[in-house]
Amino acid sequence: MAITGTGTGTGTALRDPPQIHRFPQTKYIDAVRWLPQLSAFDRFAVLSLFDSDSNTPSLEIYSLNPQSQTLTLTPQPTFSPPSRISSLKTSQTPNHKPLIAASTFSGSLHLLFANAVDASLESECSVPAKELHVGAVSCVDVKDGGAECVTVGEDGRVNLVGVTGSGLSCRRVFDSDGLVSYTAAKWASPVEFATGGYGFSLQWWDQRKPGGAVSQFKGNWTQGTTSGIVHSIDIHPSRKHTCLAGGSLGTVFAWDLRWQQQPIILSGIGAGDAAIPSACESEVWEVQYDCYTKSTNMGNISSSRILPAIICSEDGILAVVEQDVEPMELLAETCAINSFDIDRENPSDIICSLEWESIAILTRP
Repeated sequence: MAITGTGTGTGTALRDPPQIHRFPQTKYIDAVRWLPQLSAFDRFAVLSLFDSDSNTPSLEIYSLNPQSQTLTLTPQPTFSPPSRISSLKTSQTPNHKPLIAASTFSGSLHLLFANAVDASLESECSVPAKELHVGAVSCVDVKDGGAECVTVGEDGRVNLVGVTGSGLSCRRVFDSDGLVSYTAAKWASPVEFATGGYGFSLQWWDQRKPGGAVSQFKGNWTQGTTSGIVHSIDIHPSRKHTCLAGGSLGTVFAWDLRWQQQPIILSGIGAGDAAIPSACESEVWEVQYDCYTKSTNMGNISSSRILPAIICSEDGILAVVEQDVEPMELLAETCAINSFDIDRENPSDIICSLEWESIAILTRP
């Protein structure tokens, strides 16, 4: 059953607020992702769940029925990972099959291939625990249009995992032996990706230049306080030189590879006397560029201006943030919003997971 509403919090009011559908669940939701749309009529979402009563993790696919008056979620296939899921991503393989990449806290990685018609699970390839990382996989990201993953962990390892005819191939790109910890990763191009970690640090990797990161950024703009963590990274497909990051203390910033000395602050710590508005005051769990929201400076968009993005936070905020613009709240909850995803085919639609065992789907006008 869906609970429908239109209200948001006390932030900047929206002229046309989104329609909000809430779906109570019986398990804790660690992450949500849209599956690449299979047809004009079929829509599916992937949830990583955890049952605290039985200590059982699961990954479940749900179909959405937008034809009825009330939006409904119908459970479809279920996959049982060996431990709780630590990171979840979706993509599409070159043969247009939906791909689900799920990593776990025990260190395993699972690639699930879904049927292009009904999203049923057709096959699964796995890398067992301890082969990639010592401990949990902090983040996994899947290359757009391909079947290659990058995985990072707090053990300081960076790995590439690709699908071959006989299964999976694994290659270790870097191992800091625990001297550096990585918490986030994002592909930028077929041969480049970015990682993030403690101290608001970011690293840029190029497979054509092996041996380590080709460029690094260390967050030193906070008057000596660099204890924050980068939780999420995004890179705009048309502006791969700019890496967007969200992390501790409500911080959202961008790192432009062309001018690497100072970050471009969008929200949170580092505002100083510049009075940069903050969307939230707690951990920013996820950040994604928002191709639906038009920039307020459409007539003066240079390649150095950061395009609008959406963040979700520990203090229950889902908001649009933009450079030098007051944040716009899309949703304000009394509990944490742990993750969200923007539908690539229908960017007006956002799915997010609430800490109080609930899913919310927002449809923007």
